[in-house]
Formats: sequence, C-alpha cells, structure tokens
Amino acid sequence: MLSSVGHRVKGFDSAEAFLEERDPKQPGCLVLDVRLSGISGLQLQKQLNSAEDRIPTIFISANGDVPMCAQAMKAGAIDFLPKPFREQDLLDHVQTALNGELARQTHDQKVAAALTKYHSLTRREREILKLVVSGKINRDIAGQLGVSEVTVKIHRGNATTKMGVESVAELVRTFTMIEPHLAAEM
Repeated sequence: MLSSVGHRVKGFDSAEAFLEERDPKQPGCLVLDVRLSGISGLQLQKQLNSAEDRIPTIFISANGDVPMCAQAMKAGAIDFLPKPFREQDLLDHVQTALNGELARQTHDQKVAAALTKYHSLTRREREILKLVVSGKINRDIAGQLGVSEVTVKIHRGNATTKMGVESVAELVRTFTMIEPHLAAEM
C-alpha cells in the first residue's frame, strides 16, 4: 500500500534486524506493531529513545489497550492505530510523519551550520554578539566591556559577517535557534 503511493518501504523480521540496519541520519517513518517476536514494539521504541533516534513511529496493533496506547504516545509515538484500520488513515499519518521528519532534519542542518559559524567567532566577537542579541547598543556594550565604541563596531561587524546575517533581527533569530545547543556545550 505505501509503495503504491511512491514511498520506499522496507520490512524487517524483527526489531533487532531493524536496529542492525537503522541509520538515524536517513529520514523515515517506522510503522511498528506492538507485538513482535523478540523485543516488543514498545521496547524497541524505548531503545530508540535511549539512543536519541527520533524516527517518527506509528504503532499498529490488533491487541492494543488504553494503557499500551498511552505508553506509546507518552514515549513519542505519532499515533496508535488499532487493527483493522483504514488504509487512508495510515497513509495520512505516514505522510504527516515524513513531512515532520524532513522539516526536523532541515532545521537540524540549519542549527549545525549556525553552530559552525558561531564557533568560528573569536571570544570577543561571541561576547559582543551575546550583548547585541540581549538588546544592548554599541555605546552600552563599549562601556560594559571597557573598550571603545569603534572596537565594538568592528567586532560586531566581524561577527555579523561570520554568522552570515544581514540584520540584528536575523542575528537574534539565529542565536535563539542555537542558544539551547550552546548551553548543552557548557
């Protein structure tokens, strides 16, 4: 069914077989039965979460109950479809998951590129960038750092160029996007 609408589909005999081949860098969507031979679908989801593999997962089950559904959803499942389900429902959920996955990967690539640019800044450029983003003007930054306003302008210009932005608003958006990742580095 999924192949008929253009999706590349690969089936696996077990959760272990899936884990052996899984490349977290490849976008995808996991359609997963709760009951599997070997580890269960819920256990697989737990392992993926532990490995910080955020593949969107849609659970299907003929034997699902409310606690099982709640557990899957709390752990990040996109949906939990009881068998039998309408084919269109599964197609819609898979498409939504893939669209979200591609958007997430695009965002992650933007974050990685912005972090690389940020790490190319000197210590002083980073210091000034943070003060600019906090809303301070050049004169106040110069006074706070004990440097001339011309020095602030030079470092600010260098930082703006290295970050590849053209306005303070764009600089703020970029810094806001990477700030959580900077906190994790400290």
